[in-house]
Amino acid sequence: MLEALVLWNEPNNLSHWNFHLDPEWKRFSEMVKLASAAIRKVNPQIPVVLGGISACDCDFLRLMRSYGVMDSVDAVGVHGFPLDWNHWQIREWPDRIREAAEVSGKPVWVTEAGASSFGAEEVQLFGLEQTLELTRNLPERFHWYSLYDLPPAWPAETRHKEAEGSSYYRHYYLGLLTSEGRPKLAAAKFPTDGSVGLCQWFHFEDHRLDGAVAWMKQHGVQYLRTGLSWADSFRPNAVEWFDRQMAALEPFRVALTLCFTPAHLGVEEHHTSPPRDLQQFADFAAWAAERYGSHLTTNGLPRFVEKEVATL
Repeated sequence: MLEALVLWNEPNNLSHWNFHLDPEWKRFSEMVKLASAAIRKVNPQIPVVLGGISACDCDFLRLMRSYGVMDSVDAVGVHGFPLDWNHWQIREWPDRIREAAEVSGKPVWVTEAGASSFGAEEVQLFGLEQTLELTRNLPERFHWYSLYDLPPAWPAETRHKEAEGSSYYRHYYLGLLTSEGRPKLAAAKFPTDGSVGLCQWFHFEDHRLDGAVAWMKQHGVQYLRTGLSWADSFRPNAVEWFDRQMAALEPFRVALTLCFTPAHLGVEEHHTSPPRDLQQFADFAAWAAERYGSHLTTNGLPRFVEKEVATL
């Protein structure tokens, strides 16, 4: 079931929000406030989480607080990859989480944390074990990134692609499983008691969905972070795919991230662009809250599925 709606992903990262078009993030902060208000209007029970902040950047959280964003969210999401990208060490995790809570005045969710097996699977195993030990009982939610490696034929979501050198290719080795589904060393050490969640992004009509659901059920996963792309909502058969994804994930408590601007609605024609009309993202957020935010019906079906069955 839907556990929370997460507004955007890594807005302080150029690969997810073009801050050159919004240099002080004022448009972003206004967009979050509008979206939160729209969500609460249609479904006030759903927690709203500020999208995961790259590198657990507390200066960005201070900026958001100065704009009044914290009055519109129930928690803040943070990300950390100190073994691969961030300029801080893995042992700093407790201090980073505590600072984020103090700065924001909100509960902290680790919506992405991970370690790649780029150099060796043993490094990823170390990263998993150390991160879980260091963060135990600190965040309200912890999502390990990710279940699958990124398939080699797919592009990683970065601005400069291969020009980033090894930083780019590390994106491809963050799964507990290879892209073909082979378990890596860290998979055997992933907790099976439901205490740790996963973050797994599913692409449009992703062939990995059913396999991911089966693996998570077999390994006791109880909560998951994934996303719906606002940009994808304009594809043919988008709602059918969104419904299929959300129906398959119904057994888990899902933190659903909403992000990516449809190119034709952006200030610039790119999915990282601020939208020209901020209310349009709020309308998409309200639609997602209304369609996917209800609990199971008495028939045991998600409400959006029951509505479709009723029309047959």
